[in-house]
Amino acid sequence: MITREAVIRTILRGATPEERAKAAEQLCLTIERSSLTEAGRQAAEEILPILASDACDLVRRALSITLKASPVVPRYIAIKLAKDVESVCLPILSASPVFTEEDLIEIARVGGASRQVVIAKRRRVSFGLADSIIENGVERAIEAVCANDNAEISEPSLRRVVERFPRSEPVLSAIAYRKSLPLSVTEKLVKLVNDAVLDHLVSHHEIPPDIAVAIAVGAYERATIDLVDQAGLTGDPGKFVSHLNHHDRLTASLLLRSLANGHITFLEHGLAELAKAPHRRARMMVHDAGPLGLKAIYERAGLPMRLFPAFRAGVDAWKSLEAEGGFLDRSRLQALMLERFLSSDDVEFYVLQDDLAYLLERLDPRSDAMAERGAEQRQSA
Repeated sequence: MITREAVIRTILRGATPEERAKAAEQLCLTIERSSLTEAGRQAAEEILPILASDACDLVRRALSITLKASPVVPRYIAIKLAKDVESVCLPILSASPVFTEEDLIEIARVGGASRQVVIAKRRRVSFGLADSIIENGVERAIEAVCANDNAEISEPSLRRVVERFPRSEPVLSAIAYRKSLPLSVTEKLVKLVNDAVLDHLVSHHEIPPDIAVAIAVGAYERATIDLVDQAGLTGDPGKFVSHLNHHDRLTASLLLRSLANGHITFLEHGLAELAKAPHRRARMMVHDAGPLGLKAIYERAGLPMRLFPAFRAGVDAWKSLEAEGGFLDRSRLQALMLERFLSSDDVEFYVLQDDLAYLLERLDPRSDAMAERGAEQRQSA
């Protein structure tokens, strides 16, 4: 049986911190592994405060590590260790079962980043604790709790994380790789994550059919534009667009993307193919200095009229750059196109809201800032 006197002699016998820490570790192992009598348990409860108050970090750390998963540690001792320096507090915070949910919420709230992270990685994280970390925690802690499949995270909390960190790849990836995700969260992630994470979402989580189709079409369009970039349209663009049209791939979004990337010849041939008109005639109408040529060939091609202002803005931007005699830089063309589209008097505000989202989904994300500035300008006008 453990007696108070015997334990005190064991602890005090070590003259150095290392010896006291070793004695504390052996003592804690005895407490952890033995079936204590009531008297032994009372003796242990007297001894543990002595160890927890030792002046040496090594002794207190030995206590925290050895008893980190033990149910026999009095709660007040665990809380005392949780308020200690990080080398002492982190082991017991990682696993001790004696903490209540309220204890952990309070410690995570006031304890700093390292405590938040280790609490977020515990074997079980309740809904309330997860919500508290998501609302008050640092980014590393939120990433950790989202990556913890044993953390119970509500659907509103997951949406809140996406709203707080829409550009954080570590956080978004942690959410995407959870075993299960609500459909509403998956839909939000689709628009934010990189291609590798998107592939995982499509493979492991439920994706609405319309979004899955949009992803597939978008990937095909990106590949098509890459092919146009590489080929430089030095081959037979008429044959190329005819092939695309035959397979129902010559879409408005593909033509708009090609225009935004500076491929005016691809647009000419695409409109000619859809309108069943000779390329030379389509080219004249696209570059017509008046307001009717482009609109006429566009209508004849059967493309959505709600997108015509974007095509008009793109062609005008291309002409402006051509007139300057400079290289048609893609990012500058995209910026000019969005700037003209957003500032156009012909575009009603309610139409702008719908079509801007359509454009930004298909154009490179570098244009987001320009779009936001244009929208602010229109609202202040």
